[in-house]
Amino acid sequence: MAGRALEGATTTPEDGDMLLNGINHIAVISNDVVTLGDFYRKVFDAQVGPTRDHGPGETMTNIRIGPGTELNVFVIEGNAEAQRQTPMWGRGRIDHLGLAASSQEAFDTIRERLIESGATDGKVNDFGTVFSMFFRDPDGLEGEVLIVHK
Repeated sequence: MAGRALEGATTTPEDGDMLLNGINHIAVISNDVVTLGDFYRKVFDAQVGPTRDHGPGETMTNIRIGPGTELNVFVIEGNAEAQRQTPMWGRGRIDHLGLAASSQEAFDTIRERLIESGATDGKVNDFGTVFSMFFRDPDGLEGEVLIVHK
């Protein structure tokens, strides 16, 4: 069965139909974890953990962005990847983050905070079953906040 597509698979499986429970963490490279942490804390009420050594010339900071989900933020001496910005679909294997708002009220609060921080123009896209809004964090990483609607 491994390696074969599941016949009849849908994008909205019933509870218990999957072996995974979401994403635990996403590892990103930053030039300034303090600024990045402040942004996620102020906009998303994220919890910023301590910065720890992670090897020679490298640190890691965990930013908890939701129940069981973190950004593992690495600052690596001499690494300029966080400075490289390219247009959508030209960013490599992972193009952007899609973050699920916990409610319509949370989506509206996040939208206001993103506009205030200058990270978005506030445009909301209607993709049928979800509303979506794009933003850029202080390192230029593109993110999208989504809320399901009927």
